[in-house]
Amino acid sequence: MTNVPAPTFGATGFLVPTDEEILAGVLADINAAFGGTLSTDLRTPQGQLATSIAALVSNADAMFQLYTQLVDPAYSYGRMQDAIARIYFLQRRGSQATVVQCECVGAENTVIPIGATAKAVDGNIYTCTEAGVIPISGTITLSFTCNVLGPVPCPADSLNQIYQSIPGWDSINNSTDGVIGSDTESARAFETRRAESVAVNSIGSLSSVLGAVLSVDGVLDAYAAENPLGTTAIIGGYTLAAHSLYVAVVGGDTQEVAEAIWSKKAPGCAYNGNTTITVTDENPAYNPPYPTYDVKFQIPTSTPILFAVDIANTPQVPADATAQIQAAIIAAFSGGDEGERARIGETVYASRYYAPIIALGPWVQIKSVNVGSINSPIATFTGVIAGTALTVSGVSGTIAIGQTVVDALGNVAPGTTIVSGAGANWVVSVSQAVGSQAMKTAKATADTTAVNIDQAPTINALNILVTAT
Repeated sequence: MTNVPAPTFGATGFLVPTDEEILAGVLADINAAFGGTLSTDLRTPQGQLATSIAALVSNADAMFQLYTQLVDPAYSYGRMQDAIARIYFLQRRGSQATVVQCECVGAENTVIPIGATAKAVDGNIYTCTEAGVIPISGTITLSFTCNVLGPVPCPADSLNQIYQSIPGWDSINNSTDGVIGSDTESARAFETRRAESVAVNSIGSLSSVLGAVLSVDGVLDAYAAENPLGTTAIIGGYTLAAHSLYVAVVGGDTQEVAEAIWSKKAPGCAYNGNTTITVTDENPAYNPPYPTYDVKFQIPTSTPILFAVDIANTPQVPADATAQIQAAIIAAFSGGDEGERARIGETVYASRYYAPIIALGPWVQIKSVNVGSINSPIATFTGVIAGTALTVSGVSGTIAIGQTVVDALGNVAPGTTIVSGAGANWVVSVSQAVGSQAMKTAKATADTTAVNIDQAPTINALNILVTAT
């Protein structure tokens, strides 16, 4: 018999007594064992002994309570989460590599195979994951993956050197920022993938297609949608063909992605996308030559997200405050703070970035955090940039100082802002040469900004404006 209250398990889970209740029970047991006349003062030897025993009991209860909580996938992490995932034949992913869309220029009919390599200005090597043939235009856009795992930034115009020469391949460049990789899969990201993987055992549903694609090694993000109608339909800013399946994917081997889609899709549906891969059906019921199918999916365009952070200008603000805040936002953007990374087809919330900024220290007193993107333009126009001179025509909306100039092609340098001017002639902050093309101005002034289903949200320190007022 003991006076220490026992833990209980009820509808709300494993409940343990308080430290005070455990200590009172231990003191009562010791006192009873010695005839009931001992002092219960904690400063006495028996009091000190009771305190130690109560701490041991409390720690054991707390450990078992934690274990019972970890059994629930929604609250699990670490080794217990790994064990739960094994039931679904899943393993936690290690670091994932940054993925970049690059324009490869060269002679017509030059084949750029999977495995072709290029070098960035920071010395990192990138490997092509999507084979292609340079068309008559002389340029083809292909996916490259960094050979170094983890959140390696790849700003626009930084992957610009062919590492291993291929006859007919003249140059390479990424006009847009890469989609930043990630560190070892966080508890939240792992649980999200586990939940989505449950549908992998099924066939013909969006969930099964998405789960299969997300299981492909190297895939950073994916999105699936369908159009069951007999006419085209616009979903998430993208036009889907009649009776069709849509899948957008960032990262992963394109052949493996196509095979994952084909293995789970419903029979007879049409596809959407900008990438076509041939899949061979090697079902043993067939004899060679095996039937082949062209599977289409979308490799989304890089879409920069703009940030504007205003903090109180106090004496405690360090000299490198801007760099610290930019780094915190970039880390959170890719899920490096254990939170959700910015994803295809989702809304980016400014409030998501308050916590990682505040975590920098007590010197941070946030006045506001705002976001914006090309999807919420202030003005649209045809523009030409020569040096820092921007000449515009066909303006819809109002161009003003402080706005960021952006474009869908990625030719405009990140962080290009309007610094002065009026009418058709403006001065921008970054010297560059951009021929006549469609441009827009945008500004981080909103609480949210939507990402279309054919866009991969990207982040660049140059697009994070930090002010202290």
